[in-house]
Amino acid sequence: MTTYQANKALILDFYRELERATPENVEHILALYMSDDCHWRGVHPFGEQFGAGDIAEAFWRPFLSAWGSVQRRQDVFFAGTNGSDGSHWVVSMGHLAGLRDQAWLGIPPTRQLGFLRYADFHCIENGRITRSGFFCDLIGVMHQAGLNPLPPQTGAAILTPGPRTHDGLLFEDQDPAQGDKTLSLVNRMVDNLTALNKSGNDSCPPELLAQTWHEDMAWFGPAGIGATYTIPRYQEQHQYPFRQGLKGKVFNGHITRFAEGNYAGFFGWPNLTNSPVGGFLGLPGGEVSADMRVVDIYRREGDKLAENWVLIDLPYWLKQQGLDILERTVGLVGKAHS
Repeated sequence: MTTYQANKALILDFYRELERATPENVEHILALYMSDDCHWRGVHPFGEQFGAGDIAEAFWRPFLSAWGSVQRRQDVFFAGTNGSDGSHWVVSMGHLAGLRDQAWLGIPPTRQLGFLRYADFHCIENGRITRSGFFCDLIGVMHQAGLNPLPPQTGAAILTPGPRTHDGLLFEDQDPAQGDKTLSLVNRMVDNLTALNKSGNDSCPPELLAQTWHEDMAWFGPAGIGATYTIPRYQEQHQYPFRQGLKGKVFNGHITRFAEGNYAGFFGWPNLTNSPVGGFLGLPGGEVSADMRVVDIYRREGDKLAENWVLIDLPYWLKQQGLDILERTVGLVGKAHS
């Protein structure tokens, strides 16, 4: 069995155990698969945690207490080698689905099926998870409860689909040459955008994206931004509001970036630093320089990228500027029910 296959098997076993987890035993399950000092990075408000006890307390115990009959519905699953340090990673992307019967993070229950969109990265060393990056779309859960913490979004509000080709679960070995081709293409795209940041040109010509993207690229952004389709509509509904609404854009690099087969992914902590000048997310500008943590998952088709799934820790980016949307929601919902 190859290293990638062994690592994928470990994570699949881990996920099967988590589907049977309870608030009482989840710490034990985490400890079976994670190193004693596993470094877990979670979006706001979960923060950075070390070891099974703190990870369970920060995320899993409250989550399992609020969500019932949780299923993991994976759309993408693959392994790879981080180009910067040679570490081995597995990523899973999809939704955690369950019954929203209790309040969670101040978001009121719906007593209906809820979907928590997620991307979950794991670094594996000697058969143990030593580092993890857990991103989820909390604003999407708020929307499902009828709460809109931000102005209307520019993209479509949808339940994010998996790959059009339905081939994102790479349970079997893949041709290494295909993964190399995918990663090379993603690296070229990242280099193009980094050069664009340095140039200060915030009106990106569509021809630049077309070097690495299919014309009918599907882009699935986080709640608060939404999904869009084709290069022209992506630029209208996300890229131009993002690039023209933010200044001082600095690329900070990635914790990991890897590929397998036709799929690639990365996340940073943070990826970007920027300051709003007004307009992005429909919000006013300010002078605060804020860090932005981002996940990108890509599907390559031929010589171009055909689909891109993006998660951004928007609650953390906003909190740095003085707006804690979760804290504000707790106050507003509490007053409405008092």
